[in-house]
Amino acid sequence: MRSALETSAQVGVVMGSRSDFETLQGALEVLRELGVGFEVRVLSAHRTPALLQSYAARAERLNLRAIIAGAGGAAHLPGMLAAFTRVPVLGVPVQSRALSGLDSLLSIVQMPAGVPVATFAIGTAGARNAALFAAAMLAAEDAQVREQLNAYRARQTDAVLAEPFFEGYPEAGEA
Repeated sequence: MRSALETSAQVGVVMGSRSDFETLQGALEVLRELGVGFEVRVLSAHRTPALLQSYAARAERLNLRAIIAGAGGAAHLPGMLAAFTRVPVLGVPVQSRALSGLDSLLSIVQMPAGVPVATFAIGTAGARNAALFAAAMLAAEDAQVREQLNAYRARQTDAVLAEPFFEGYPEAGEA
């Protein structure tokens, strides 16, 4: 499955199995909203290690600026990708049945020194934040992404300030 923005993909979104799609879909929604090109792959650290290594090795030639990698259980996918590429890997622990994603989180966050993976929250919140983090990385050099990210954040602020709780608080409008 590939995005319509595939030819201008700046971010790879990789999941360990098709069942991880529900979690990673949050990242895809954010990337679409911000106009960031992406491609989607299913690669298993355990079932397709040669394909994973090949993809990671080609990530720079594909001109990817970040790889969002989601996996559950043993969650070796983000770390294995990071071992084979210099493209920043953003790890998203997928909630598992056995330990509710804690196993995934610990597997991703406990990388050995020298093989970094930026690790986000378990589940959809982590996937969305990984996409926002990737966009923030791109925004440093891409004015269009920076503009979209600023607009996204402004919409978040406006949604909070529209709540009745903030009525009558003049400093709320100063943010």
